[in-house]
Amino acid sequence: MVYLREVCAFFAEVFSMKILHLLHSDRFSGAENVVCQIVGMFKNEKNVEMVYCSRDGQIREALDERGVTFVPIKKTSVSEVRRVIKEQKPDIIHAHDMRASFIAALACGKIRLISHIHNNAFDSRGVSAKSVAYLIAAMKASHIFWVSQSAYDGYAFHKLFKKKSSVLRNIVDIDKLKDRMQTDTDSYDYDIVYVGRLSYEKNPERLVDVLQKVALAKPDVKAAIVGTGDLKETVERLVREKGLEKNVYLLGFYSNPLKIMRDAKVMIMTSRWEGTPMCALESMALGVPIVSTPTDGLRVLVKNGETGYLCDTDDELAEACISLISDSQIRKKISDNTANYFSEINDMGAYRNVLWDIYVK
Repeated sequence: MVYLREVCAFFAEVFSMKILHLLHSDRFSGAENVVCQIVGMFKNEKNVEMVYCSRDGQIREALDERGVTFVPIKKTSVSEVRRVIKEQKPDIIHAHDMRASFIAALACGKIRLISHIHNNAFDSRGVSAKSVAYLIAAMKASHIFWVSQSAYDGYAFHKLFKKKSSVLRNIVDIDKLKDRMQTDTDSYDYDIVYVGRLSYEKNPERLVDVLQKVALAKPDVKAAIVGTGDLKETVERLVREKGLEKNVYLLGFYSNPLKIMRDAKVMIMTSRWEGTPMCALESMALGVPIVSTPTDGLRVLVKNGETGYLCDTDDELAEACISLISDSQIRKKISDNTANYFSEINDMGAYRNVLWDIYVK
């Protein structure tokens, strides 16, 4: 019996691993949410340790709430990442998105590198500084995860890395999502909610245009914009110029916007491109219908007219929102369909197994 325990202890030591998740952003959004879920999946594994490394900022609060070990860096640079590697001694660096993957490739030495691309980077579809820089990371990586087939197909040099690439669509830990939602005891009365960065790819200017059309048809409509970003001041200005101060509320960053989402009638998205957005998955898990532009990732998640609406024009986006806000029967039907479809496509076990197979490869 003693011998068996010694053998088990030996193998536990041999097969233990430490994984450093490297990100560039200091804020909490889609990719950061994914990493927190990955860390949570392996939290009870005695032989697996995971740490989260990025610049310090708003992200700290979100990581503290989720019990994720945070290793802050001053900037996403080769010297800083090398310092962290020397300090943390990881067995694997799991780098998220192109910039972090590039820096990790230059800093990791002989440490295994896994690259994880969470969006469709339109500026890397052709030969550019970004696509060439990522070429270095892709050559160094032992495996590359792509959030969608379109993210893989869209990268200029993707065919060079076909053998070590795979599509890994995002998922949501529904139990933890419900637990986190219950920590917010407030009630919200927003009809429409947007959750995400206020940045070019999300097209928040178009969001305001659509909300203006909704407000013209329903003057008492209330919409919440949850998030911040480079275009925050632009969005604030547009809301003022269009006289929407009583309809559109900019709430800023929320580390836990789930209750705001759950209490809303519609989740709206006006993105130019998407991978598999976490806010959309969370919305589906909560049974909140999605109205969105027909971007790559949303085409997979939203069955038009069944689990939400995919709309090409601003008028169509506004009309879909108005329909869901005004007709409780339609809203309930779409809501039920959304929650049921989410249950079909959300497989935590399969997602974890894919990660584990690559980690131990």
